[in-house]
Amino acid sequence: MIIKSVELSNFRNYERLNLSFSPATNIIFGDNAQGKTNILEACYLSGTSKSHKGSFDREMIRFGESESHIKTIIEKEGHDIQIDIHLKKNKTKGIAINRVPIRRVNELFGYLNIIFFSPEDLNIIKEGPSLRRRFMDAELCQLDKIYLNNLTNYNKILNNRNKLLKDIYSNPSLRGTLDVWDEQLVNYGKKIIKRRREFIEDIAPVVLDMHYKISGEREKLKLTYEPNTEDFLFVDELFQSKDRDLRSATTNVGPHRDDLKFSIDDVDIRKYGSQGQQRTCALSLKLSEIKVVEDTIHDKPVLLLDDVLSELDSTRQNYLLNSLYDTQTLITCTGLDEFVKNRFAINKVFEVKKGTVSEIS
Repeated sequence: MIIKSVELSNFRNYERLNLSFSPATNIIFGDNAQGKTNILEACYLSGTSKSHKGSFDREMIRFGESESHIKTIIEKEGHDIQIDIHLKKNKTKGIAINRVPIRRVNELFGYLNIIFFSPEDLNIIKEGPSLRRRFMDAELCQLDKIYLNNLTNYNKILNNRNKLLKDIYSNPSLRGTLDVWDEQLVNYGKKIIKRRREFIEDIAPVVLDMHYKISGEREKLKLTYEPNTEDFLFVDELFQSKDRDLRSATTNVGPHRDDLKFSIDDVDIRKYGSQGQQRTCALSLKLSEIKVVEDTIHDKPVLLLDDVLSELDSTRQNYLLNSLYDTQTLITCTGLDEFVKNRFAINKVFEVKKGTVSEIS
């Protein structure tokens, strides 16, 4: 699959923009705060319905406007597919596939598989577990609509349960209604735990192999899923945690507190790894994501690299870029330095200046 073109209207700092991409490597360069990342964000939205930054719809609409439109043409299995996203300030976004509106967001998933790699992803190892959960969720939601449905329902129920826990503090008579939310939370939570475990079991050997190569065959990286509770223990542990939940007015047990462990020779890289080791682990994880997606959908995903090269040393840059053959890639950077010009085949180059994009031949 590839993105053939993206047309933006009142999106972020763009009043109007229409870009056609190469099926191979596309470089989007320019100074900071010119709008490079906004182009990648629009592409990501077209595949996932969400911003990679977690931005609200209204925040992505150009200042002074009430709505925004993204029109993306993709090619998949030899056929062109048009994806339209309408963002509105005070209404739910509208999505259409080949000009036919869809009723549920999960109908969008599967048309365009995207892997987004930003400098923040390089911190996935050393930062808190929320980043590592987001990694699992971002990929699983694209690959598995059932998982997306389970996660959406789980998060809604979790929010309702936490609200009820706060209400019980001032109105203890509501405590008897907690069981209704607990039953639903366990139902969806068990499914999430099982699916996350399967995903990590699939990707762990790929990560090990990838990291072994990037580290010059010096390190063997072990990736382990660390569930906050096992699926078969969830109901009992949630019950045992009820008094603690009431005291803290929040839910202390469940997959919303899961984590991933990265270890080399039984050393926890999250805590004791060097910055170089942590970044190599992060790079291994993202490159492994490409392989797992490809094996699952029997097609190559589109890769978006947002100013990542500047954060990597030459060895890791080389490994990353040499791994991108036969994969459509959109790369943002601040300049066409000698590394990019001399060591990597570029098919299309775009320069961004103050919201204006020019293709350079």
